[in-house]
Amino acid sequence: MRSEELRRAVFLDRDGTVNVEKAYLHQPEEFEFIPGAPEAIRLLKDDGFFVVVVTNQSGVARGYYDEEAVHRLHRFVDRELAAAGASIDAYYLCPHHPLHGVGPYRVDCACRKPLPGMILAAAAAHGIDLGRSWLVGDKAIDVEAGLAAGCRPILVRTGYGVTEASLVPPQVPVCDDLLAAAQLILAEEGGDRAGEAAGGDTV
Repeated sequence: MRSEELRRAVFLDRDGTVNVEKAYLHQPEEFEFIPGAPEAIRLLKDDGFFVVVVTNQSGVARGYYDEEAVHRLHRFVDRELAAAGASIDAYYLCPHHPLHGVGPYRVDCACRKPLPGMILAAAAAHGIDLGRSWLVGDKAIDVEAGLAAGCRPILVRTGYGVTEASLVPPQVPVCDDLLAAAQLILAEEGGDRAGEAAGGDTV
């Protein structure tokens, strides 16, 4: 596939970025969007981004719930987003943990963030240009995964973001929440496209 045919994407961490951080969340009735998150996703979709959630789920590895529980929660999220005129195109989860995993889930995998395995898998499956894509998360491991994959990362101050902000490289933008991150992405993308149309470079 030629580079001009590849999609732009925004990869989103889930817990602490899209929804309020709750330990080992897997029940729909416990799910709660961070204010502005559905609007942020809608704005990104309206601008043509392919939106992908990439989430570490060590609760599966530890045996607290199974992978189907995660999929069931994501189907609930899809319904809630649809009511807000938004949608997520794909979900990728890592169910492994190298130390606390049970049985086959106790593996030193390539998909658990900060490794970029989920991002790379999504890019291969969906024709994503990682160099024109973004990642938004609330932890330094999200930023590390985005950088390793070749994306432009943003840290949000929701979830663990306030304490993690000091752990990311100084060139990584830090935004208050996903909505602010989406607005930054759209502003940057608008500037990039304006520069391309004029035949010049953008900073």
